[in-house]
Amino acid sequence: MDFAKVRYAIFVSMEKKIIRTDNAPAPIGPYNQAVQFGNMLFVSGQIALDAVSGELIQGDIQTETKKVMENLKAILTEAGMDFSNVLKSTIFLMDMGQFAQVNEVYGSYFGEDAPARETVQVAGLPKGVKVEISVVAAK
Repeated sequence: MDFAKVRYAIFVSMEKKIIRTDNAPAPIGPYNQAVQFGNMLFVSGQIALDAVSGELIQGDIQTETKKVMENLKAILTEAGMDFSNVLKSTIFLMDMGQFAQVNEVYGSYFGEDAPARETVQVAGLPKGVKVEISVVAAK
């Protein structure tokens, strides 16, 4: 058996599937909420936008982070997953001095099986938000 051909056949048989839900904010640019390829799910960065009104949820960094995590949860749910499926996350912060507050909220969504992660301070984020988070998950 030619395993290279088998692996190639499996790869090409996987389809790219766009994941959309009304329970998370619609994209504000030319991208999708998430893309699934095989068992992998790539979730676009989420900010603290309300899915119904499209309005920015403003408040302290913990309020923003909670809304971001709820938006991620809605997208994961639409794909038949939850936070236990998350392999990797990236947190973008405007102010690294708020890391502890973000980490507290973020950590409440994961158990002992937390994903790999990086957190970076950035010069700016969409709509002037304080935090954006993206994830990669797998079934």
